[in-house]
Amino acid sequence: VQLVESGGGSAQAGGSLRLSCSYSGDIYYTACMAWFRQTPGKEREGVATIDSDFSTTYADSVKGRFTISRDNPKNTVHLQMNSLKSEDTAMYYCAARSGPCPSPQREADFDAWGQGTQVTVS
Repeated sequence: VQLVESGGGSAQAGGSLRLSCSYSGDIYYTACMAWFRQTPGKEREGVATIDSDFSTTYADSVKGRFTISRDNPKNTVHLQMNSLKSEDTAMYYCAARSGPCPSPQREADFDAWGQGTQVTVS
């Protein structure tokens, strides 16, 4: 499966951005979709997951501010980011997994990754 992120960019603190992840290929591998983020020198951090039954999980740091959603007919996953903070600045990655979403959300449990899209909040 191939994943392509879009929608990153710059925003002011308190603002919003919407990330999108388009996927193609064998959708068997997209039962669980997720967003991770990474800043230089740090490990990749789980942000949110959405399962095939549309159940969702969020990192504590983004609960109440970010919303993950999926549009299966369009093979797209979105991450709506509101009330952005400077600490949300990172490279954001879309990830896919063939099985149900794992808890906790761990990088090693995902099968496919996008190239990433940069989000900068100032």
